[in-house]
Amino acid sequence: MTVVLYSMALSHPSRAVRKMLDLKGVDYRVVEVRPFNQRVHLRVAGFRGGTVPALNLDGQRLQGSTAISRALDERWPAPPLFPSDAAERARVEEAERWGDRELQPIPRRLFRYALSQDAELRRSVIQAQGLPAPGLTARLIQPLTAYYARTVEPDGRRGSEASARADLAALPGMLDRVDSLLADGTLTIDPPNAAALQILSTVRTLDAFSDLQELIRAHPCREAAYAVFPNYPAEMPPFVKPEWREPVPSGT
Repeated sequence: MTVVLYSMALSHPSRAVRKMLDLKGVDYRVVEVRPFNQRVHLRVAGFRGGTVPALNLDGQRLQGSTAISRALDERWPAPPLFPSDAAERARVEEAERWGDRELQPIPRRLFRYALSQDAELRRSVIQAQGLPAPGLTARLIQPLTAYYARTVEPDGRRGSEASARADLAALPGMLDRVDSLLADGTLTIDPPNAAALQILSTVRTLDAFSDLQELIRAHPCREAAYAVFPNYPAEMPPFVKPEWREPVPSGT
């Protein structure tokens, strides 16, 4: 059987899927996709969309962590990513959908917007990727980062200052919800279910943002995120402007 995962090191949904494969004990190969090259790379690999994670499961091509979680559970039932009880499964699926559509886009959108605006941040990211001439490359890719910042996420918003401010304003309440999902048993971590992997991978990524660490560390879900995802490959330097923390204008 051929199992190939196309992922990016900084992609939290990719890290969630890698954890799923590891939990299932699947023998798989990882293909690292270069940032800003994903649309071309994945089309060449036979996928319809241009996003990671993407999984070639013995010829079946799947994209997105929610589609992949179901396919893996069907092919390898143990350990299960979803409860067998119908009511409990519905709760887990609802939490997974919320994590996918509403929570997951936040760190990606913040990162894309900051990258499109900050040349020094672009330079540091390029340098960390081991690419040549980081200063020159940072200037050359600015139009490309602006293009990705305009990408509309599943919640209907894109990387703009208004969206960044709205995300920062909404984040405390969203973390409260994650804490509640852990407290009521919807998210399990031993072993983690599909919703826990979806949501806690995002919490772990948010904690890699220097500007957000004080907020994240005030929530119990941080400990659970570290239990499931102890390592993260990078830390995001400060980039949040003071005015972004001001109240979001009505109608945003």
